Amino acid sequence: MKLSTMKKFTALLIILLGLMLNPAQAVLTIEITKGVDVGIPIAIVPFSWNGAPVAGESMTKLIEADLTRSGRFDSIPQSDFLQQPHNVKQVRFKDWRLIKTDYLVLGSIQQTGATMYTVKFQLMDVFKGSTMTGYQYTVQRTKLRNVAHQISDIIYEKLTGEKGAFNTRIAYVTVEKTKKGRRFLLQVADSDGFNPQTILDSNQPLMSAAWSPDARKLAYVSFEKKRSMIYIQRLSDGKRENVASFKGINSAPAFSPDGTKLAFVSSKEGNTEIYVLDLRTRAIKRLTNNFGIDTEPSWLPNGRGLVFTSGRSGQPQIYRMNADGSGVQRLTYSGKYNARPSVSPDGRLMVMISRGNGRFHVAVMNLRNKEITKLTDTLLDESPSFAPNGRMVLYATEQGNKGVLAAVSSDGRVRQTLRFLQGDVREPAWSPYLRRQ
Repeated sequence: MKLSTMKKFTALLIILLGLMLNPAQAVLTIEITKGVDVGIPIAIVPFSWNGAPVAGESMTKLIEADLTRSGRFDSIPQSDFLQQPHNVKQVRFKDWRLIKTDYLVLGSIQQTGATMYTVKFQLMDVFKGSTMTGYQYTVQRTKLRNVAHQISDIIYEKLTGEKGAFNTRIAYVTVEKTKKGRRFLLQVADSDGFNPQTILDSNQPLMSAAWSPDARKLAYVSFEKKRSMIYIQRLSDGKRENVASFKGINSAPAFSPDGTKLAFVSSKEGNTEIYVLDLRTRAIKRLTNNFGIDTEPSWLPNGRGLVFTSGRSGQPQIYRMNADGSGVQRLTYSGKYNARPSVSPDGRLMVMISRGNGRFHVAVMNLRNKEITKLTDTLLDESPSFAPNGRMVLYATEQGNKGVLAAVSSDGRVRQTLRFLQGDVREPAWSPYLRRQ
């Protein structure tokens, strides 16, 4: 189904992700509920393969699913193909022009060892009849999904001029009901929700997951000792450290862009204020000092300041301050409720939760002209988080009395829902770009 068929936003494109290259399957669907009117026409030929059965069809479907989720591409259905070439010499470009394809992707998977595979792909310009780019990867079988996401990122960047964000991860909290009560799981998955891994399993609430800038650690709030405490946990081995267990509230951790500091909220001195912990020296500095509640700090991309939510005006609004707590400025004046701010990686936009007509929805503010644009029209949205390229916003919402994750483009033109079949899903956070270990 092409995205151009969704002009009225009534059609749903459901991508099943349970058959993709890895036996650790996620039970979810992605529903694309709104797309751009015209996407880039692209054809992805099923990758040829040689060796133990790792179907090239699965690699193809994953790349196709990535590009479709972005809302920027129209994938040509295989039923329209006039040929299925496996190398450049076999390509008859006129056949692809006949079915109105602008770009063509070819690939192959070859087993080169007991668990090793070599993946090759090429992206071609159909009208010029030339190869635009091509790469080769040699990886373990367990890394084939990562390679597919990397290929999607390369194609996306080559054809849109923007960096892709498919080979990234998301963190979120799943709440399951058991005979003994509620069970809270802090989980990390691929950006499409596949391959979930449980970081922490608790019978007490978990919330406010925040990624370190190298995507190797998570900070989060846990109530496992019957009160709120902030932990930082290393993903590679699960080792964690309690960094804030003061009397009262400890919440809303946020790593600085260079990873050396952690902003957080505490009521350790009575009122709820924002503090910064130096992760090298363990020194703590208080940034705010106001009778209103100050909470939800988020760093500016340059590390020179933070945005935060404050009730100092009588109602929740968003403010900005310098990294040392000076120069506080109010940013939002429209409406009676604006909260949970986060600034895009390029510093141009600020996403937030705003209330209007009894609904809590995702909105963005242009930080240059202060113009606010509503991105969603659902009832109860929360926890918005930018993709590392700033193109999409991940957030939590409710559908059918169940918590789900959803994403919307920063211009509001593309929307999708990640529907997990088990548990309520909340508190999402999109990772930075993954760095090589």
